[in-house]
Amino acid sequence: MANKSPLHLLSACRIQSLIKRDIVTVEEYARALLDHIKKRDPVIHAWAYLDCSLVLAQAKELDKIKPLDRGPLHGIAIGIKDVLLTKDMPTCYGSPIYRDEPAHGPDATVVAALRGAGALIMGKTHTTEFAAANVGGPCVNSYDTQRTPGGSSSGSAAAVADYQVPLAIGTQTGGSMVRPGAYCGIYALKNNGITKSFT
Repeated sequence: MANKSPLHLLSACRIQSLIKRDIVTVEEYARALLDHIKKRDPVIHAWAYLDCSLVLAQAKELDKIKPLDRGPLHGIAIGIKDVLLTKDMPTCYGSPIYRDEPAHGPDATVVAALRGAGALIMGKTHTTEFAAANVGGPCVNSYDTQRTPGGSSSGSAAAVADYQVPLAIGTQTGGSMVRPGAYCGIYALKNNGITKSFT
């Protein structure tokens, strides 16, 4: 590999460039992220749902796509806040009420758009219950595990800050994304009601 940095530390733009030039495959990138998550997430608890087999299956399918048919986000790993529907992953809204519910329904519009652009949907990130409560969820701040990452998009911010994904989707009514972004030392961008956290 031309770049000396571990793949999980690379920005979305940098990894996109490496994948586009066939220096790194999406599967190699996914495995690097999953290895890092395996080491770190037992401490950070950013993920409400993460299926390694599903991630790798998606990555392999993305690698089969011919270069001319690839979308603008081809292979870029993105976490999804666990209040947005995903057709292949359960959505629990941070609530024990939905803990044992299977995946159901179509993708939320933003998730469908990300898939259409070629993004690698990694999993569902922790949130406070129904993205409304001030407390809830096991997620901690990656800089100091005795401190909160903020809410309600806590898992999205923590996953990005801990280099588990370069991008994650959150939602915001009040300060539910910009506060975790600030607490975790990363950027949070609100655009037309959809908030994205990124490094």
